[in-house]
Amino acid sequence: MGMSLGGGGGVKAEPNVTPMIDVMLVLLIIFMITIPQINAGFKAVPPEGQSLKPHPEEDGDQVLGIDDQGRYYLNKKPVRNEDLETLVREIYGVEGREDYIMYVKADKGLQYLKVVDALGVLSKSGVRVAALITEQKPGTESLVESDRIKPGGSQ
Repeated sequence: MGMSLGGGGGVKAEPNVTPMIDVMLVLLIIFMITIPQINAGFKAVPPEGQSLKPHPEEDGDQVLGIDDQGRYYLNKKPVRNEDLETLVREIYGVEGREDYIMYVKADKGLQYLKVVDALGVLSKSGVRVAALITEQKPGTESLVESDRIKPGGSQ
């Protein structure tokens, strides 16, 4: 911050860099905070279930299974991935069908993206509700009294 006294009489064109430095420091701080968070990623662990109410399998239930390789099984029968939409459309395209629920059971090691892709195909095929089937959480009992009754009448 020098001040020139005296004669030179001409106009000096000196850039004022203080605002530019302030902006650069703010940007540096923002990038120092956000970049490590972006690189850290996000990990999601799908929840394990604990039975809340009984659901016995009925003859009319439609179940889509997905194995660890991403292959589809419709009601326990192998289905080519390309044919899934057509087959589901045949099931749910029936006039007067009230139940539009499809149960989906996927392998625990399967990438969740594959499950989302399957749910997208089901949605395009006329399935209104998709219910995901989970396994009982290890070390827990069902919250439904009738599930805890062992054969022979003893608990």
